Amino acid sequence: MTNTKMTLPASMAMLFSRTCGDSLSEQIVRAVAARIDDKMLRGGARMPSIRQFAATHAVSCFTVVTSYDKLVAKGYLESRRGAGFFVRERSPLNVRASEQAGASLEPAAQPLDVVWLIRNMFRQVPLPMVPGSGLLPSDWLDGTMIAEALRDISRQHSQLLVNYGAPQGFLPLRQQLQLSLAELEIAATPEQIVTTVGVTQALDLVAREFTRPGDTIFVDDPAWFLMFGSFAALGAKVIGIPRLADGPDLVQLAQMAALHKPKLYVINSVLHNPTSTSLSAAKAFQVLRIAEQHGITIVEDDIYCDMHPGALPATRLAALDQLQRVIYLGGFSKTLSANLRVGFIATSREWAQRLADRKMLSTLTSSDIGERVVYKILSEGLYRKHVARLRSRLDAVRGKAVRQMERVGLKVDLAPMAGMFVWVDAGCDTNLLTEQAMAQGVLLAPGSLFSPQQLPSTRMRLNVATVQVPAVWRFFERALDASTAPRKV
Repeated sequence: MTNTKMTLPASMAMLFSRTCGDSLSEQIVRAVAARIDDKMLRGGARMPSIRQFAATHAVSCFTVVTSYDKLVAKGYLESRRGAGFFVRERSPLNVRASEQAGASLEPAAQPLDVVWLIRNMFRQVPLPMVPGSGLLPSDWLDGTMIAEALRDISRQHSQLLVNYGAPQGFLPLRQQLQLSLAELEIAATPEQIVTTVGVTQALDLVAREFTRPGDTIFVDDPAWFLMFGSFAALGAKVIGIPRLADGPDLVQLAQMAALHKPKLYVINSVLHNPTSTSLSAAKAFQVLRIAEQHGITIVEDDIYCDMHPGALPATRLAALDQLQRVIYLGGFSKTLSANLRVGFIATSREWAQRLADRKMLSTLTSSDIGERVVYKILSEGLYRKHVARLRSRLDAVRGKAVRQMERVGLKVDLAPMAGMFVWVDAGCDTNLLTEQAMAQGVLLAPGSLFSPQQLPSTRMRLNVATVQVPAVWRFFERALDASTAPRKV
């Protein structure tokens, strides 16, 4: 058993709030327990002394004593007379005992997978540094604008807050989306649009409606990781098509389509996640040709649509196809608020009705309140100004972030011209690098998660908006040094 003294990150002091409703001791217990569960504090590690913890985090010694006593009672710490408090070694016996006592514990082994990343993105005690995040920083978004829209809506009719919405979605919002899509040269009537609880639900509805267990779904490789597990849970076979700088590898797409006869191909045409690349016009035509030849329905996820400036070239499959073979998805979680969960599907009238019926079977309706908030922001011209500010802020930090990445030893093959992601090569196994980072309160998104095969990768996704923290660059400088870097893949 080691006797190494461990301290919690000093930045955690900001996470202890006297106004959040929970006592300081409850917040400390939750924070320390989360770090022990995540293996950031190992068994046998010595906790800071009561006085040191109190001074570092601006709380009273009494609060620290109370917190440590509660952690001892929950089985997280042990007290050694004359030596202090230590992280208790976890065994199957005391883990089961803690669970029976009401503690919320994770299994001892926590593999680096999609669930691991999502769990840490949504943990109660947020990490102070999240360069692997898929969201913009909260202070970049306009909470005041959303709050004012919500207040205006609640004043109109109180019954709006207690009734169901329309199954296909709030009609004025769908009418407003018709105008927005027209600007992208996509013709869609309100009857062709179905609102959803974000793009996540949109993908799930489409997959459930158009595939059966055993069917094949193509995705980009790399691509947004959440859909891999979602599709596999439906019994689908998920196959990745290599993504190049201007779109998919057409040779691979044609060969794999002939071999597997997929029902769906999910693709980011504009500002692909995680590379921020966009589909060229030439490749867009070829993708549609291959899809028609093999009877593939294309699902175009355009969640990053509004981060793309109109001055740069961008080709959308739905604009070329006019929603004949393409199902177009969009939403506002990345640009307005992840908590609003407002997305939409645009497709043929027949398919829209089928998807609205399936939506009713799963969730009845989506949130009418959220849809009215988004409608108000869109219809009053507030959204257009807001996303222009976001694009300007991203443009202001992107170049500097890429230069910093290269300075600390990360390789950037293609510097993006827009969007918030950069797909970098660390030259080492980024699963191991992610474990090192997590131990220091830094959340990374390793490349293995972005491929259906989930194999070790030297790649990872970085967010130019959330990487701008000096401690993040210091971590990379240390971790990527030749003497301390993880083993090569």
